[in-house]
Amino acid sequence: MNWSQLLSSQRLDQKPDATEPSRSAFEQDYDRIIFSHPFRRLQDKTQVHPLPEHDFVHTRLTHSLEVSSVGRSLGKRVGEVILQRHPELQKEFSLFDFGAIVAAASLAHDLGNPPFGHAGEDALSDFFLHHPHGQSFESQVSQGEWSDLTKFEGNAQGFRLLNKKEYGLKLTAATLGAFTKYPCPAYFPERDKKRKSQKKFGFFQTESEHFKKAANLLGLIQQKENSWSRHPLAFLVEAADDICYSIIDLEDGCRLGLVSVDETVSLMASILGDQFNAEKLKKHIGLNEKLGVLRALVIGKLVEECTSVFLDQEHPILNGTFDLALTDVCSSKMALEKISSISVEKIYRARHVVEIEAAGHEVLPGLLHEFVHAGLHLVTKNPSRKYANLALLFPEDVRWAIEQNQASNYAVLRQVIDFVSGLTDRHALSMYRKIKGIG
Repeated sequence: MNWSQLLSSQRLDQKPDATEPSRSAFEQDYDRIIFSHPFRRLQDKTQVHPLPEHDFVHTRLTHSLEVSSVGRSLGKRVGEVILQRHPELQKEFSLFDFGAIVAAASLAHDLGNPPFGHAGEDALSDFFLHHPHGQSFESQVSQGEWSDLTKFEGNAQGFRLLNKKEYGLKLTAATLGAFTKYPCPAYFPERDKKRKSQKKFGFFQTESEHFKKAANLLGLIQQKENSWSRHPLAFLVEAADDICYSIIDLEDGCRLGLVSVDETVSLMASILGDQFNAEKLKKHIGLNEKLGVLRALVIGKLVEECTSVFLDQEHPILNGTFDLALTDVCSSKMALEKISSISVEKIYRARHVVEIEAAGHEVLPGLLHEFVHAGLHLVTKNPSRKYANLALLFPEDVRWAIEQNQASNYAVLRQVIDFVSGLTDRHALSMYRKIKGIG
């Protein structure tokens, strides 16, 4: 792969944009994402602590903004050295282009996450795996489509939202490539889970052609028939996410009393090493101030380490032979693994988290059951008054899309899943209670 092609500002199915001196195409991507409707919904979607009562606990929105900030720093640091190594790029690109691509892709990285976080992904999949109504569709769709339905994946849903016409985002190929951490489909029998890029999947059957177009524009290496090497900047998007959720989830856990202050300080100090100054930290009185200082130092150190790994591995990355998370091979690997272990034990399995996630496993399949019936009502014109009324709860664009795609059960189901997965946590709970007649 070569950097000139990887930094393509071409938008899919569009002629090249006229250049705007004050704002690059990649900065336009960032602006389009931040003003989009799916991005706005992240303000009421779970990060770790569902339906938080405390205003300092992160949601998907604040998490995405923070990941984007760290991503921009990683992109600019890497870009500065890449431009020195490849001076021919300097005629067309700057370090700010690298930063803007990673910032835009990072901003969008959780766009496809459903209500109730990762538990929500499992709950949407469970409808087709375990509920008789959902299971009945297996014989009506292709093998690839069934894999999509039984393995709901937020990354693939995000790629779908970025390419849906009604949102009008039309992002550059470079941003779409950097966004796609898993450049392969759900149905992929030759999947090699030792490769980080194949651990999950990055697009549904409905968007496979969109990804192929982006991959061709970017010159991504095709590994097998349906898998490609990652866009190099996807490693930085992944690192920005890994850094933020590791450190900031721990910070939230400390604020909520799930992890003690002493243990939190000790875990962060293990990353800082010689940079940690216990006496200096004591001068900061409040918990917010202490955690803020530590967080800034730790994130700065991890950004430095991940930048170093990326630059050391530039050639294997461009050749498609490097396929690991940067945080899995950086100097602080062991410290991050310990933080992850503590977070699983004390934060992700906290009682209030598990209780709300359990509710998600009831709410989301329940909504799918009702709205799949409503979607099929639009196709079959079934005389059921109940489902005629429920169909009116679909947004106008969803009803239109279902009516346009009524020849394909998979396309109808995809639209219904878009609707349910796009709900915020509170909206999903509220709608479930109303249609089930719960006060």
